[in-house]
Amino acid sequence: MIPDDPIISVRGLVTRFGKHTVHDGLDLDVQRGEVIGVVGGSGTGKSVLLRAVVGLLKPAGGQITVFGENVRDTAPEEYRRLRRRWGVMFQGGALFSSLDVQQNVEAPMREQLDLSPQTRAALAAIKVRMVGLPEDALHKFPAELSGGMRKRAGFARAIALDPEIVFLDEPTAGLDPIGAAAFDTLIGQLRRALGLTVFLVTHDLDSLHAICDRVAVLAEGRVLATGTMAEMQEIDHPWVQAYFKGPRARAALVQKAAS
Repeated sequence: MIPDDPIISVRGLVTRFGKHTVHDGLDLDVQRGEVIGVVGGSGTGKSVLLRAVVGLLKPAGGQITVFGENVRDTAPEEYRRLRRRWGVMFQGGALFSSLDVQQNVEAPMREQLDLSPQTRAALAAIKVRMVGLPEDALHKFPAELSGGMRKRAGFARAIALDPEIVFLDEPTAGLDPIGAAAFDTLIGQLRRALGLTVFLVTHDLDSLHAICDRVAVLAEGRVLATGTMAEMQEIDHPWVQAYFKGPRARAALVQKAAS
């Protein structure tokens, strides 16, 4: 049973870029141990919300708490400590192109932990194996990896510090259907093995069906609705109906039923 106290709580979030308002009074709770999928049309601020929650973007208003602590007004040292408890995988994996996979995975350890080079290397090797990459991938550079391997390497870096929450921004974008399904399976396996809470920004209906406990729909500057995939079918809103009852949604539902 998922506890009632949210691990992430967003209240009255306002984010602006110049005169353009992206979020206007957005509220969202994420429960410990769940996988929540954040969806919405282009420009609704899915990635902006993720960046605000992890403290990479300063909102114009509202409150964000993670683990019960206020992210927005946290002192630098407190924020550094808090940041150790989550990991982030940005779009495309966002690996450092001049570093090999091992060095990329070690990067959070170098920043946050006082470990010997030998210990960092051993931990990086463990994380790489956990995400299903072969051992010889450790010393390859991002340009030498396939798109799916880069994303797995990005996931390995996101779990480098044994986080309690992982934030994943469009992790299956650009992957073929087989690769995307394999990545969904990986997310589910690591969620169970590590007890992760997963904040998943995605447009992939197959991912929503495969691994998400709940979905949060962003529209009109706020979270329009949250609920299970079944509950999304009942929401009377044009975008929600088009997204969750359109041809691709029906195909994803058939795929899930067949699996």
